[in-house]
Amino acid sequence: MQSAPFDSTKLRCNMCAIRHRAVCGALSDEEISSINAIAKRRLYKPGDMILNADDHVDFFANIVSGAVKLTKMLGDGRQQIVGLQFAPDFLGRAYKERSPYFAEAATDVELCLFPRKAFEGLLKEKPGLEMRLFQDTLNELDAARDWMLLLGRKTASEKVASFVEMIARRTPMIGCSHTDEDPDNVHVFLPLSRSEIADYLGLTIETVSRQIGKLKSAGILRLHASREFSVRDMATLREAANIDEE
Repeated sequence: MQSAPFDSTKLRCNMCAIRHRAVCGALSDEEISSINAIAKRRLYKPGDMILNADDHVDFFANIVSGAVKLTKMLGDGRQQIVGLQFAPDFLGRAYKERSPYFAEAATDVELCLFPRKAFEGLLKEKPGLEMRLFQDTLNELDAARDWMLLLGRKTASEKVASFVEMIARRTPMIGCSHTDEDPDNVHVFLPLSRSEIADYLGLTIETVSRQIGKLKSAGILRLHASREFSVRDMATLREAANIDEE
């Protein structure tokens, strides 16, 4: 016998791996039914377009798994990667009817979708949800400022090491797991090609490849394939990236 729609959705939310870290984590068990009533899951393959720039936005989303690439396009057709998002990041801009960027699945992606008007209505009804979204927005602003520092002041080697450290730190959210039992030995799958990494970091493809080779020679990385490798020492990688442990 098929379960009632409400019970089926509630069970899915209770089992969701990102619930307590996503914006809906601000809701109590009783309040989660408000999200249950409007949430839908959707899967995307690498290269699928999730949002088009300037299109009317009819949904927001929590990223459940995978990596999403955000890009902006200049008038002459040139495109720039302006951000990467992972689980449990919030995709979309509340109280804005049009998307300011393109959002594309960089890997297999699972989203938990919320219709825009229904979600904005919940924000008004649930102060805790609105506060959680505000906190996430401030965290995103801090991350953007850190990336401005990286682009403006860090050397090529520090840029590449910083990018690898970010991916390794967020790897469990993309769907990969640690290798062996050593928490420092992280298996990494790059969600971007080397040309995209170069675009993201403001470097050439040759520079990116050369710096990855140096990390390998230093024993920090162990390459398995063009996009797959293991980080053998996270502390040394952070040192190479000039990242404060705190």
